Amino acid sequence: MVRDIFGTIVPAVIIALLIHLFVAQATRVYGQSMEPNLHENQRLVIEKVSYRLHGPRRGDVVVLHDPAGSSELLIKRVVALAGERVMVGQGRVYIDRVAFGEPYLTQETTGPDRTWTVPPLSVFVMGDNRGASRDSRTFGAVRISDIVGHAVFRYWPLNRFGPVE
Repeated sequence: MVRDIFGTIVPAVIIALLIHLFVAQATRVYGQSMEPNLHENQRLVIEKVSYRLHGPRRGDVVVLHDPAGSSELLIKRVVALAGERVMVGQGRVYIDRVAFGEPYLTQETTGPDRTWTVPPLSVFVMGDNRGASRDSRTFGAVRISDIVGHAVFRYWPLNRFGPVE
């Protein structure tokens, strides 16, 4: 009896651990930097496989390690890719001097006019709530190796159940 239970529980724990480490994991939204699209305490599923096959794409919502070194994970949107020049000015974001369309925003991008060039193997990320987001405008481009995964699905609260857009 004990042997049967042990023989069932140990493999289940190992499988769950492997899924968590390499395939997908659950996370929680902290703060308001992604409002109105993601809200504090929402629960998300992030997948970890696709960025092993290809790099992040513009518009992806990603979960990343905090460049400041805290253990908190940050949730941001990929705005620019390696080699691109990002400019923030006149309330907008420009990629290689072309205005970047961001239909998910409900406010202008504030802050001083500034320009960055995204280094190789990196992306430029920003929160959707630009007035309340610590993002690449503060800490610079993020190495792709610091991205934990791609946020793909909301599962809590139930009235927001569905894909992350």
